[in-house]
Amino acid sequence: MKATEELIERLNDALAREMRAQAMYAHYAAYVKGIHRMHLKPYFENEAAESVVHAQTVRNALVRLGGVAVTERHTETIEHATDYRIMLEESLKTERAAKEAYQGILPLLKEDEELYDAIEQILFAEERSVEEILQVL
Repeated sequence: MKATEELIERLNDALAREMRAQAMYAHYAAYVKGIHRMHLKPYFENEAAESVVHAQTVRNALVRLGGVAVTERHTETIEHATDYRIMLEESLKTERAAKEAYQGILPLLKEDEELYDAIEQILFAEERSVEEILQVL
């Protein structure tokens, strides 16, 4: 597999994960209940919005590289929950998977400083999300 093909494949995986994350966070924002709703609803809404921005960055990179961006979200099931703890545990799994995806992309971008910087910023955001969730759990 050529380096560009591998990069496009990995970017498409990251894009699919971002689309899944957006759907999951929007779902959890709608369903979080009880005393935790006041804090977690805005958190989930912000994470959903962040996923949209990340997806757009990745999609633009795919276009720039001559790839075709996926239009379906990642196939991993989104677990419906009303228990905030389950929501946070699922969020942690999602953020860790995204972090790993972007860690796998960065080494393929050594020759493209602009794209490297953009993906690195997304990776930093994913790492921040992992740390935030771990502090709450």
